[in-house]
Amino acid sequence: MNASDQEPGLYAAREPIFPKRVSGKFRNLKWIIMAVTLGIYYLTPWIRWDRGPSLPDQAVLVDIANRRFFFFMIEIWPHEFYFVAGLLIMAGLGLFLFTSALGRVWCGYACPQTVWTDLFILVERWIEGDRNARLRLHRQKKWDFRKVRLRLTKYITWVLIGLATGGAWVFYFTDAPQLLQDLVFGTAHPIAYTTIAVMTFTTVFFGAIAREQICIYACPWPRIQAAMMDEETLTVGYREWRGEPRGKGKRTTDSELGDCIDCMACVNVCPVGIDIRDGQQLECITCALCIDACDEMMEKIGKPRGLVDYLAVGDEAYETAGNPPRSIWKHHFLRPRTILYTALWSLVGILLVVALFMRTDIDLTVAPVRNPVFVTLSDGTIRNTYEVRLRNKHGDDRPFTISIKGDPTMRVELEGTPESTVMVPADQMKLQRVYVLAPNGSVPAEGNRTEFRIWVEDATNGDRVYKDTVFNGKAR
Repeated sequence: MNASDQEPGLYAAREPIFPKRVSGKFRNLKWIIMAVTLGIYYLTPWIRWDRGPSLPDQAVLVDIANRRFFFFMIEIWPHEFYFVAGLLIMAGLGLFLFTSALGRVWCGYACPQTVWTDLFILVERWIEGDRNARLRLHRQKKWDFRKVRLRLTKYITWVLIGLATGGAWVFYFTDAPQLLQDLVFGTAHPIAYTTIAVMTFTTVFFGAIAREQICIYACPWPRIQAAMMDEETLTVGYREWRGEPRGKGKRTTDSELGDCIDCMACVNVCPVGIDIRDGQQLECITCALCIDACDEMMEKIGKPRGLVDYLAVGDEAYETAGNPPRSIWKHHFLRPRTILYTALWSLVGILLVVALFMRTDIDLTVAPVRNPVFVTLSDGTIRNTYEVRLRNKHGDDRPFTISIKGDPTMRVELEGTPESTVMVPADQMKLQRVYVLAPNGSVPAEGNRTEFRIWVEDATNGDRVYKDTVFNGKAR
């Protein structure tokens, strides 16, 4: 059997991509977003915030041991996970909104895979040179001293970036300065070292080695985005009516050639290695670097910018007829789909803010003890037992006073203390057994249940919360 008769393989071998450096407004925007996002990620654990004597003074802290999350003045407890769920819903709606308006703009500018890949490519360009220099080094078969030196320098720098990424991640879970000291002196918990090692490997593999393969094969969003887009969604495209036919010949007024001179500038700067002139493709992350490259070339040959631009499917037929470009806001942004996503996103955000300001710094749960349901004492008094969990969200110990409201004949006693006040430690939950007693004959016989309310008051500032429950018993 000849080699030409063999069936093609299931997967094509990866062709390394060496994007060329480009300058322009979209590339500058990507630099800004990269600097801001990486700065937030690496520096946030070092922002100090007074958390009291029992917690690290860290502005953003994920307290796994006590199952809490701190974000500056906001503290999220396990029972308030709905805040996290709400933020995730807002993130999803925001992604839908931006995709319906501007395609995969998240992928092209703010996705962590894109940001770190840009960082690794930047390091590679600094060390090995721009596209042509990197291509020559890649095709060089002989591993001379220069190639070994450049590659070793690049790999070491990549690993250092991965270490910084993994290190920054673990700093979010404990006191950053103390953990850094423990890591340096080898006294940190093995989990910290393991996490940093895993994060270093995944960061280098995803961002430096796999690169665009993660976006093409591992990420599900390219397959989902089509459901979020329609013919009015702006995405990077090629004005074929203006650029074709391509050619490098001399352009005159009567020339049959289009504006595209087939210089391949748009292909050479693409981080996923596609040709935008072939139309919309799954691999395109809408980073718009091809727009910068094409605009730069159009200026050099004296042609109008915008041969490659943010376009919608509906724009092509409209512009082909000789009409001027349509209003971006009217035809692309202010549409029923984008308005709906914006309204839903805003609604969830408003509800979260309202819930945040309505919550108190104390909380309680009441669980009646059902075994037995009630106890009759020797003097005929009926006693019910309740397990009350008191949660103190303050940074200092607080005295909580427990009282009841309902049948005036009922009274409350606390296990372990003759008083009705219990001290709850700072940032902790205390389980307190509470006895509610009713004298003989005071409980209605019908239904054998009396509704009442347990009140808890912070004796320091007067904050109050309550829970409704029932008293079980039988009158003689």
